[in-house]
Amino acid sequence: MYMTQNVDHFGFDNTQTYQQRYLVSNQFWNDDGGPIFFYTGNEGDIAWFCNNTGFMWDTAPEFKALLVFAEHRYYGESLPYGKDSYANNTMLNYLTAEQAMADFAELIKFIKQTVPGAAKSQVITMGGSYGGMLSAWMRLKYPNLVLGSLAASAPIWQFEGLAPCGSFYEVVQRTFQTGSQQCVDNIAYSWGAMTSLWPGDLQFLGETFKLCKPIEDKYALSDLLDWLVEVLGNIAMVDYPYPASFLEPLPAWPAKEFCKHLSEPLKDKALIAAVAEGVKMYFNYTGQASCINMSEEATGNLGDQGWGYQACTEMVMPMCSNNTNMFYNIDWDFSSYAATCKYEHGVMPRENWISLNYWGKDIKAASNIIFSNGLLDPWSGGGVLESLSPSLVAIQIPSGAHHLDLRGKNPGDPADVIAARQQEKNIMKNWLYGPGR
Repeated sequence: MYMTQNVDHFGFDNTQTYQQRYLVSNQFWNDDGGPIFFYTGNEGDIAWFCNNTGFMWDTAPEFKALLVFAEHRYYGESLPYGKDSYANNTMLNYLTAEQAMADFAELIKFIKQTVPGAAKSQVITMGGSYGGMLSAWMRLKYPNLVLGSLAASAPIWQFEGLAPCGSFYEVVQRTFQTGSQQCVDNIAYSWGAMTSLWPGDLQFLGETFKLCKPIEDKYALSDLLDWLVEVLGNIAMVDYPYPASFLEPLPAWPAKEFCKHLSEPLKDKALIAAVAEGVKMYFNYTGQASCINMSEEATGNLGDQGWGYQACTEMVMPMCSNNTNMFYNIDWDFSSYAATCKYEHGVMPRENWISLNYWGKDIKAASNIIFSNGLLDPWSGGGVLESLSPSLVAIQIPSGAHHLDLRGKNPGDPADVIAARQQEKNIMKNWLYGPGR
């Protein structure tokens, strides 16, 4: 379905509107008081998130809930300026979390006013990753509309002064250690092995990694290393206990699968070839790709162009490789980061805006938020890992990767994610019906 939304909720000069897409399922709903489970869409096509959020579908019959999946502005079909939405910064100026949450608030109000039986329905927001951040912030910003929030893998503290910049890569390293320490050591040695091929033998890299475009100079070599760092982070994110295709079609426990090629001490070209086999597992597990294109992000249906803009405006997440030996030295320098944003997007980021706008670490005045984090997920380093009050509950899932608890139930689910989902349902029942239900 579609709803007419203001392009700008916070000013009065721009009166333009756009059509926000949202998905609705009422097949389980008790329209005489049943709750509304409202998915706060993140940086991508909402149908993709709908199909990857099985927890809502699995629990809706038990709660007799109406399901709503709201698309985030500037992603999927919800484009304020159509094909011109990304044309320039004047068009992109309204791509912010604040504007997106105002869309969600208006949509909740619209549904309660227009859908027969919804007026008295309580709303629980749910979301994972950036969507999880938005879910939590909806409870902070619109507690009059939102009874409670499930924020899965929501790195609300991955911002300046709130979490160490090295936390992300520390967790990546720990996740690959589930494969073996030797695997981590080999990856650590591989950076030097690859850079040693400059300037004489770069052709070997392109051929070994089966790249669509050869590595011909030191700049392309640097791009290759940065790309590999991102690939390793993505593998840790989706280290699910069963085959899945959230970002790419992958086997169960892909970090361990990657490490199978690196279980013994290796060096030089043999080491590089083993790393390349792991990368092919990530990009070409099905064997259908003729070559690997580094310029294509392996992030499923995520809107990388839009997120790149958001990361250069308000979503400034400091990241470095301090305290890890798996990665080469990656420094965090805001001035350099800002200069890159200015060059690539024509905007300057606001380093501390998120901390100010969403209360930083001082969120104890809030209530009714569940923060769930899989400890294999690199984003857990910026998440809320300890409960802050009886109604700000943190759930740790030791064998969970990126919002595993929001995925549908699976025979391969570890016991800790099954227990986490049950705890989440119990808390939501308490919100809706009171203790003991």
